[in-house]
Amino acid sequence: MDDIDRKILNKVQSDFPITKRPFLDIAGQLNISESNVIDRIKRMKNSGIIRRIGANFHSSKLGFVSTLCAARVPENKLDMFAEKVNSFKGVTHNYIRANSYNVWFTFIAEDMDVIEGYLQSLSEATGIKDILNLPAQKLFKIKVDFDI
Repeated sequence: MDDIDRKILNKVQSDFPITKRPFLDIAGQLNISESNVIDRIKRMKNSGIIRRIGANFHSSKLGFVSTLCAARVPENKLDMFAEKVNSFKGVTHNYIRANSYNVWFTFIAEDMDVIEGYLQSLSEATGIKDILNLPAQKLFKIKVDFDI
């Protein structure tokens, strides 16, 4: 990564222009071409520096609920369970932790009854019975920017 890559990362993580041609806007701010910005972003995405570029929405302000879930999944069923979890459109994160509850994922849906139905379907489809639904009691939202 060079200084231009770092400047692009600083722009896209928190100051992404909401315009018809956001990469042109970023290019103008950095005095480089739009194609240069696009090529650099593609390279950083292909190398894993950028995982995704997309909006983050405050789900409750859009009328949705979200929850954190945890499941106790035997090692030999991890791939199958993760694939099934990822098939639900409301799953935003899914990861393994070193814990007896070793698979953690977040769910967003229209209401908690929908999430409970999805969790029941997940349990029935995978045979995993030990799935926790851990809705937040209080939300502490923080904004994280990394000065690159």
